[in-house]
Amino acid sequence: MSDPWLHIVGIGEDGMDGLLPATRAIVEAAEVIVGGERHHKLAEGINAERVAWPSPFDALIDLLALHRGRRVVVLATGDPLWFSVGARIGRAMEASEIVYHPQLSAFQLAAARMGWSLPDVETLTVHGRPVEQMIAFIQPDARLLILTTGAETPAQIARFLAERGFGQSRMTVLANMGGQDEARFDGRAESWDHVVPPFNTLAVECLAAPDAALLPRVPGLADDLFQHDGTMTKQEVRAATLAKLMPMRGALLWDVGTGCGSVAVEWMRGARYARAIGIEPRADRRALAAANALALGVPKLELIEGRVPEALEGLEPPDAVFIGGGLSEAVFRTAWAALRPLGRLVCNAVTLESEALLLELHKRHGGQLVKLQVHRAEPVGGLTGWRPLMPVTQWSLIKR
Repeated sequence: MSDPWLHIVGIGEDGMDGLLPATRAIVEAAEVIVGGERHHKLAEGINAERVAWPSPFDALIDLLALHRGRRVVVLATGDPLWFSVGARIGRAMEASEIVYHPQLSAFQLAAARMGWSLPDVETLTVHGRPVEQMIAFIQPDARLLILTTGAETPAQIARFLAERGFGQSRMTVLANMGGQDEARFDGRAESWDHVVPPFNTLAVECLAAPDAALLPRVPGLADDLFQHDGTMTKQEVRAATLAKLMPMRGALLWDVGTGCGSVAVEWMRGARYARAIGIEPRADRRALAAANALALGVPKLELIEGRVPEALEGLEPPDAVFIGGGLSEAVFRTAWAALRPLGRLVCNAVTLESEALLLELHKRHGGQLVKLQVHRAEPVGGLTGWRPLMPVTQWSLIKR
């Protein structure tokens, strides 16, 4: 085991004065200090080699490795392991080489300023990430604390809220918390017009109008929330499909024949950091899926062009596979071979030919086979009657 040579230090707006004496001594004894311009200003007066964040940022690990064996300090804002650089470094280096020195995080400071119980709040970051990610968390009465990218982020989020019927939501921007220049800006989403400092944290109390869009994170969003060309996994069948796919934190889905992306989008909404790759040969449907991913808060949906099974070769092994289009025995074999242990595979079929293949695959491989039939009440003249959707044969199994 290596002795720790790398110290990752959380620092606040009060700079060196806010550090514990032992942590301050480590920073003052550093040979190399790495951080952003703001961090270096907060730790002025120390005789050490100063290194700025590299560009691209992923080069940071190689940069740190060049200084292995020296006394190196990386300065981060607040808690280095809460949506911060410490987590990135920790994934790439041995834990025995690193010592973390946490400071109060922006979330803790913001919760204290707002008087909110932190366990009852959703903590999010859109810092350096697509701001659309927060859309998935817009819920009636939800409280959100959001690390922003800059001065423009609160206005972008205000627009998302207003467009979805949450214009009355209360918004508070907290800037430079803990420092002499701390500032607070309060307002409503529908009328937000504040000019705020670039370094800020946003608190949102979501308040829904009677006609607000309800976008629960449990599967089964209404069909009309998606842009589609008529070919899609309908709401009731989609809910049953996602139940078998079992979205989990950080898990990866292959959505084969993704169409408008309804299953992949709901998979990603269903669990924190869930990922999905949609495989779709038609450009018009990939465009629909991309639009739905943005509108429903999962902008990181990956879409690739190609026909299966060839398009599946070389992809990262999935935790779940949904085959909604392009079903063949070769596609099943490729997907099943790639699926990780405890992975879930779900195939939906609406044609007799696809159903026959599912029956044969079920006979050979086991799993669960069900027939889903949905009827929706619709007007029939001046009365109401049941109109059936196409029945769906669903085959599901778990790789053990």
